[in-house]
Amino acid sequence: MESWQKQMQNHVHTLDALKKFINVTEQEERAITEMHTRWGTTPYFAALMDKNDPNCPIRRQVVPSLLEQKNTYGLANYLIWKENRATDEVRPDSIARQYQDRVAFTVTDVCANYCRHCFRKELVVDRELQLRFDVEEGLDWIRGHPEVRDVLITGGDPFLLSDDKLAYLIDQLRNMPHLQMIRFGTRTPIVLPQRITEGLKKVLAGRHPVPIWINTQCNHPKEITEETARAVYDLLTCGVNVGNQAVLLKGINDDVPTFRKLHQKLLTVRIRPYYVFYCEPAPGIDHFRTPVEKGAELVRDAIRGHTTGLAQPMYVIATNIGKIPLMPDYYIMDKNETEYTLRNYQGKTTKWPNIPE
Repeated sequence: MESWQKQMQNHVHTLDALKKFINVTEQEERAITEMHTRWGTTPYFAALMDKNDPNCPIRRQVVPSLLEQKNTYGLANYLIWKENRATDEVRPDSIARQYQDRVAFTVTDVCANYCRHCFRKELVVDRELQLRFDVEEGLDWIRGHPEVRDVLITGGDPFLLSDDKLAYLIDQLRNMPHLQMIRFGTRTPIVLPQRITEGLKKVLAGRHPVPIWINTQCNHPKEITEETARAVYDLLTCGVNVGNQAVLLKGINDDVPTFRKLHQKLLTVRIRPYYVFYCEPAPGIDHFRTPVEKGAELVRDAIRGHTTGLAQPMYVIATNIGKIPLMPDYYIMDKNETEYTLRNYQGKTTKWPNIPE
């Protein structure tokens, strides 16, 4: 058994296991015992938590909170709305679509770390939404849609699949003449860097006309370790670039010093800052959300002119009509006490709740 598999075998998802890493507060214990929610992380990531501080930025991403029971701004059936699943187009559950030429292909609902702020919370964490992830159905659908040139393989975390299954997915996609790019969304370089094995490198390696790109999610500089640096370097040596898609999280990375340090430190381990996402209105994560303008202010005050432009991510909101950039002129068309009106690159508009300070 490889070290990453041992990490998953010893997954920290019980109260007793968690108590080996931190002094669990009464509130944390109540959330774990009273709430019916999927949670857990790897021993590696658990060891990065501050033992005595419940406000530790890693701890808050891992341990359930009673605040998840409060929902003022989260949208009911959010994932159905966000991923355009209630449309006339017939698609298998594994395929989500917001653009004409690219799709998200969900191949698993299993994660190494069940992020408390997950925008797929209804599906992956709370498991109130039941979808069927049939890989063959998804491949057949993509095969029959020649307008699709770019596939994002996501989950859950697709890198928890075996090397053989990943090799099969990649081979099947690369044999489709209309595909030009394969992307993976995986948090393993951050929460399970042991997953970047010699076997996986062989699956990903090689010069090919259909390249592989990886985006990970790192939200705080404390998450960046020597193990992550090694994993990313190994990915780069087999021809795979790594970008970061951070999520703006209240009390975790929404201050200038932390935001700047995060993006500077990412570059030191060869991860290119790509996006900062506004924390989406999935139900039960109000306590992580800031006012919409906060991300643009942080890019302005923490990055531009203060460090290399390589450290500047694009600040965006992911909506049902695609990602809407909020830099430099925000694309905010209107705002009142309850909601914003946002415009995307096509001139389409959507509504967004106005979150007070």
